[in-house]
Amino acid sequence: MSIFSGFPEETVRFYQELARHNNRDWFEAHKQDYKMQVLKPAQQLVLTMGERLQTFAPELVIDSRTTGSGAIFRIYRDTRFSPDKTPYKTFLGIWWWEGLRPKNENSGFYFQLEPEKLYLAAGIYILPPPLLKIYRDAVVHPELGIALAHAVKQVTATGVYQIDGIHYKRPPRGYDANHPNARFLLHDGLYAFIEDDIPRELSSEALVEYCFVRFHEMAPIHHWLVKVLS
Repeated sequence: MSIFSGFPEETVRFYQELARHNNRDWFEAHKQDYKMQVLKPAQQLVLTMGERLQTFAPELVIDSRTTGSGAIFRIYRDTRFSPDKTPYKTFLGIWWWEGLRPKNENSGFYFQLEPEKLYLAAGIYILPPPLLKIYRDAVVHPELGIALAHAVKQVTATGVYQIDGIHYKRPPRGYDANHPNARFLLHDGLYAFIEDDIPRELSSEALVEYCFVRFHEMAPIHHWLVKVLS
């Protein structure tokens, strides 16, 4: 197995240039750069980071394919229903998930490298309707609800991480709007996240430890979701 040794400086430069020249001609002319400067180190990160994450998320899926089915999201945008018709994403997205459902229907850990920022998250972005009902019932459950409040408090205690996933303006019909956890009934997803400037560790193997520490500190949200949704 190849070991992750960092993203080269050209990785960020590639996305900076792509943001300026987001068209097919430019991308086709720089496709080999994308493969070598983005995909190759990204695949190494999937494997190396995945093994570390399995130390506290043992059923985590490690899939380094670049087809869109694996951990690395495809660079091509779906423009069918978007007013923005630029064809390429100007960031690198990687997703390690834990569970047997399709990858986006599980909780997991997310890495997003943008030209100026690094975004890390743990949880699930959007709950599909069948899981949303399970989630809501768990939010108000006598034991699971208390466990959720504890997990959120544990993750946010340092003031470093934020919790999001809010989508609705009021709790759904049939749930107590005065419940201590009522604010979580406004969610259609649940995740902790941190966004910061690109760290100096990006260009070395130290990025694995940098991300691991933050993923581990956000993990209580992930663990709660895995317990509830499994």
